[in-house]
Amino acid sequence: MRWLIPVFALTSSMALADPATDRLFRGKCAACHGADGKGQTEQGKKMQVRDMTSAEFQSATDDKIKAAINDGVKAEKNGVKQEMDGYKAKLRPDQIDGLVAYVRGLKK
Repeated sequence: MRWLIPVFALTSSMALADPATDRLFRGKCAACHGADGKGQTEQGKKMQVRDMTSAEFQSATDDKIKAAINDGVKAEKNGVKQEMDGYKAKLRPDQIDGLVAYVRGLKK
């Protein structure tokens, strides 16, 4: 019966995230991107943020995702400003790498 726990962990990408990275995502990212990465929060809908679970979003390179986290985002989509502050000065490189891995774990 003990083998069921590791098998369950392998089927849930969220279960694979370490607790510190999970807290970091929830504290810095989830207000706009949602805890599930789908962007269906009030702020996410307002800014029309992309669904991080989608194949389109997941096709971005790790470097592109890392750049967005480091440098932030300043864009416009359908007349709506999409702005995200960068975290380069606020997070360590290993934390940013952890967030990239976390985002990869959100894919459908």
